[in-house]
Amino acid sequence: MSDPLRDIVTRNRAGARAAIPSVCSAQPDVLRASLLRAEALDRSVVIEATSNQVNQDGGYTGITPAGFIDYVHGIADQARVDRDRIIFGGDHLGPQAWRSMPADAAMEKARVLVNDYVSAGFRKIHLDCSEGCVGEPAQLGDALTASRSADLAQVCVEACDGNTDGLLFVVGTEVPPPGGARADEEDDIPPTDPAAAKATLAAHGDSFGSMASMIGGLVVQPGVEFSPTDVHHMPLDRDPHLLDALEGWPGVCLEAHSTDYQYPEVFARLAELGFAFQKVGPALTFAYREALYALDKISPMPGALEGVMEQVMSADPKYWTGHYHGDEAALRHQRHFGLADRIRYYWPNPAALAAVAALRDAFNGPIPDRIAQTVFSEAVLTRAETLGGDPVQRLIDAQIQLALDPYFFEEAA
Repeated sequence: MSDPLRDIVTRNRAGARAAIPSVCSAQPDVLRASLLRAEALDRSVVIEATSNQVNQDGGYTGITPAGFIDYVHGIADQARVDRDRIIFGGDHLGPQAWRSMPADAAMEKARVLVNDYVSAGFRKIHLDCSEGCVGEPAQLGDALTASRSADLAQVCVEACDGNTDGLLFVVGTEVPPPGGARADEEDDIPPTDPAAAKATLAAHGDSFGSMASMIGGLVVQPGVEFSPTDVHHMPLDRDPHLLDALEGWPGVCLEAHSTDYQYPEVFARLAELGFAFQKVGPALTFAYREALYALDKISPMPGALEGVMEQVMSADPKYWTGHYHGDEAALRHQRHFGLADRIRYYWPNPAALAAVAALRDAFNGPIPDRIAQTVFSEAVLTRAETLGGDPVQRLIDAQIQLALDPYFFEEAA
C-alpha cells in the first residue's frame, strides 16, 4: 500500500527537493481552495488540526477528531476532490490544552485525545509534551518530554488495532511565544542548535523503544518566522546544518512550523535542507481575508464587512489581546491586517457569518473586469478564470491558491 508521507521522507533524505505542505486550518474556503489545488496538481496534501482546535471536548471549533475528518471529507466531496489524496495530521497533540491541571490528569486527557485522533483516521501525529502542567516548569526537559510522548505513542499504536500502516510520529517542538519568535541582537531568528535537536531525537528514540522506527519527523526552527507586522525571511544561502541532527535516522525528515509569508524560493531551499514537512496556516486565512476585503471595497456598501469585523473583534478581544501591541491606531490595523491573522478566529462568529453572506449575495452575476482589476491582481484574475463556482467563489479560491502555490514547487512524483 502506498504511503505518501514515507515516500516524501525517503526521497527527501535521498537528496531530492521533495516536500509536502501541511495546511493547518479549519476555515472552509481555505480547505476547499487547498484541496482543489492539490487535485489540479495531482498531489497529496496534509490537512492538520491542533489539539486546542479539535479535541474530545470540541476544542475552540466545537469539533471532535472524527467530526473534523467528516467535515473535511464533506468539503472534498462537494468540490469533487479525491479523498485518497488527503492525509490527516494532528498538531501538538499532548497535554497542552489541559496544562491548568496536574500532570497526571492532563496526561489522561491527552491519552483520550490521541486515541480519538488515531481512531478517527489521523495518521501524521505530532506528539508534543514539552510544556509543563501545574507545579511544573513552563518548558520540560528532553527526558520527561520524550517519556510522556512515548506514553502517548503507545496509545496511538493500540488505537490502530493492529494496523499501523501510514502511522508516522513527529516529535520535537519549536513553539514561538505570543507574537512570534524573538529575534536576536542582529534582528534575525536563530535556528535550532543541531546538537540540541540531535539530543531531542535521541531522547525520543530511547523512550519509544520498538516504536522508534515510526518516528518520521523532527520539528526544529530553520530561522523562518513572522510577527504581526514583519516577516523574517530566511536567507537562501543559510544552512543551519540541522540535517546533522538526523545522522543515523534515515527515515526521519525535518518539519518546519511558521513558514508562512516566506519568499517562494525559500520552500524549495528548505526541502534541500531536509525540511520535507512544511506547515502553513495564517498565510492562507490572510489570503481569504484579503479576498473578502477586496470584494468589500467594490460592493454596493463599501466597508460594511470591515465595519462588522471591527465590532466583533472589539466586543470579544481575547483572541488578539496580548498578540498585538501599540496605540489604538496600530491595534486596529493589526486586528484587520496583521500577519498573525488573529481575525481568523472571528469568522465563525454569527455576526461575521451574516456579514460575509451579505457580501457574497451583493454580487449578482459576473464582476466586470474593469472593477475587479481595481482590487485584485492580474494573477488572481487569471487563476480565477480557470476555476469553477460563482464569480465571488472563484476570486476567493484564486487568492488562497496563489498563497499556497509556492508549497507545491515539486512536480507530482
